[in-house]
Amino acid sequence: MIKKWKKIKKEGYNLILNEGGQNIAYSPKSNIKIIEEDGFTFKNLSRSGKLEKYEDWRLPAEERAKDLASKMTIRQIAGLMLYSGHQAISSSDDPFAKMFAGTYKGKKLHESDAKIIDLTDQQMEFLKNDNLRHILITVIENSEIGAMWNNNVQAFSEGLSLGIPVNISTDPRHGTSSDTEFNAGAGGDISKWPEPLGLAATFDAELVRNFGSIAAKEYRSLGITTALSPQVDIATEPRWMRFNGTFGEDSTLSANLAEAYCDGFQTSIGEFEINHGWGFESVNAMVKHWPGGGSGESGRDAHYAYGKFAVYPGNNFQEHLKPFVEGAFKLKGKTNTASAVMPYYTISYDQDKKNNENVGNSYSKYIINDLLREKYNYNGVVCTDWAITEDNKEMDAFISGKCWGVENLSVEERHYKALMAGVDQFGGNNQVDPVIKAYEIGVKEHGEEFMRSRFEKSAVRLLLNLFRTGLFENPYVDAEKSKEIVGNSEFMQAGYNAQLKSIVMLKNKENIIPIKERKRVYIPKRRIKESKDWFGNIIPAYEKEPVNKAIIEKYYDVVETPKDAEFSIVFIESPKTVGYTKEDGYLPISLQYRKYTSLTTREKSIAGGDPLEISANRSYLNKTNYASNEADLDIILETKEVMGKKLVIVSINMTNPTVVAEFEKYVDGIIVEFGVQTQAVMDIVSGKFNPSGLLPFQMPINMETVENQCEDVPHDMECYKDELGNVYDFSYGLDFNGIINDGRVKKYKTR
Repeated sequence: MIKKWKKIKKEGYNLILNEGGQNIAYSPKSNIKIIEEDGFTFKNLSRSGKLEKYEDWRLPAEERAKDLASKMTIRQIAGLMLYSGHQAISSSDDPFAKMFAGTYKGKKLHESDAKIIDLTDQQMEFLKNDNLRHILITVIENSEIGAMWNNNVQAFSEGLSLGIPVNISTDPRHGTSSDTEFNAGAGGDISKWPEPLGLAATFDAELVRNFGSIAAKEYRSLGITTALSPQVDIATEPRWMRFNGTFGEDSTLSANLAEAYCDGFQTSIGEFEINHGWGFESVNAMVKHWPGGGSGESGRDAHYAYGKFAVYPGNNFQEHLKPFVEGAFKLKGKTNTASAVMPYYTISYDQDKKNNENVGNSYSKYIINDLLREKYNYNGVVCTDWAITEDNKEMDAFISGKCWGVENLSVEERHYKALMAGVDQFGGNNQVDPVIKAYEIGVKEHGEEFMRSRFEKSAVRLLLNLFRTGLFENPYVDAEKSKEIVGNSEFMQAGYNAQLKSIVMLKNKENIIPIKERKRVYIPKRRIKESKDWFGNIIPAYEKEPVNKAIIEKYYDVVETPKDAEFSIVFIESPKTVGYTKEDGYLPISLQYRKYTSLTTREKSIAGGDPLEISANRSYLNKTNYASNEADLDIILETKEVMGKKLVIVSINMTNPTVVAEFEKYVDGIIVEFGVQTQAVMDIVSGKFNPSGLLPFQMPINMETVENQCEDVPHDMECYKDELGNVYDFSYGLDFNGIINDGRVKKYKTR
């Protein structure tokens, strides 16, 4: 037999190159054996002494997954159905790093002799005893730390029964920090791109496809093989707090970008491809949130009990499926469909006409089995959103269970109901016992053969995503290569170009932009009222510089007083309001800065009711609410007054459609950005780049049109018309020559 392989020792693992076959890697710490057959090598993860089907990389992924599922105990399959709570790989002061920090032999990291690349007590517990194999990470200290931690996790798992590797996932992590300065040659922790709403503002599917391809390469360099994205809910409700995580309100644009995003993430080519487009540069796309969460009543969000209902007053439920069934499930590349789906927390109110159930989407047999599985033939992984099986104790708690519609069931009964609805996996659950108890409920009801078959069906789906991405052959990453790939100059440049293309110029009175000369500019500070974050923590009132003035100095001379300035740029954000407080109950979510009293909302809400509240009517008629950043408007008006006839430009970081009627006529220029570096805004203002972004949503004329629109219907508001006669409608945007009317506008606007 001719030897077709050679071994290379790497930092923390061994790499075996199989000439003409798949390379494999293993950790010496795991003590697994290497089997040689036909001149090739294979990992004997089962420790059986013979080559099992699931260990043979020459076989199709489906055959391998079925073989392994048949060998797994119910407890092992139940562990595979778990998706961990958030894990932080950082010793920094980041609040997420602190909130999700574990212990090391019972001690905190700084009290022990452990390193941040070591596994915590909790991680070893859920990997070994609960058989968990899917981990969600948040903060990563740097690319090298991420790579080394991944290798330690994989070595530990490889040494356990059956040697099943770990699938590491992340929420989107390519956002920018406005205060950082772009330098393509400098590299960085990861390439910086606009928020999804900014990607949508480019109206460019190929740009999004390229983002997916780049992001996947960076993710794989960190050991990440699943992206908990894209968020393709069509944002038909303009007040929704997750609006900026979407591709906007248009279903066709969202579908096209969903396809490109998933295809870019999942497709491997050339030497990295294993089969059917899958391979060592592929990242599973977990598209969310089925069947769309963008129609929460009055803009409230289902992370909270006060926002659990998605409503459909326009009878437009079907359109919300379009980004999934015409986008994420119909990829142009060889992987064909997004490999995983996450239902949203919401109760899709009164949409189940078959069973007449109003329960969270992951519990709905109609939503998951009848629609997703049977009608649309989806056979990938369905993973619940995080913590849906836990109890909820407060109406406005972010860190709490979200068992909407099944509050009366026990934790194990909730697991069982979701399994019977067609769910494969439980987000945010590190403990296997409730899944085992759900299995036991099913055995009593249907018999052991039925439940074993049901569990194996989910196991195969889950294992396929590990086999197709090559994790069984090589789950290890080279820390030195990671440093070269993550945030390299090419990727950083592509991200920055996308930032530039995402910026929308709304107003340019008398063509005052660009300002090419080096002039004196005044930038007022922002004043923020006391508010609360997502977690309910009080954020005290404060004053801040809105941007890093050192960046502005690259373009203009920054002066401290308006009288010394030739023009001003006012940096603000969209209005911020909350739709519920313990003290006041339900309140209007406002898109304007000044206090808003709702005089035209429904007298009786469409949906309502929770075990923690007395009334089922969630109306806020005649109630008043205030934006925590109302001072943003004050600052614009104050600046205009002191600047007199000198130019005033507003740059707004827009997370939701905004009522600009309160300030538009007082300013000369308006720039809209969706999470970009300040430098990108300045490249527009100074004329280094001609703006090309388009609004991926409508801008309302006032709050009355917001109140009167249907939460589930796109393009149904009266749009704002500025003093120049321009209407801020979907696909509107200016460049230095005037209103943009290119092929993108014609493609989407004229439908």
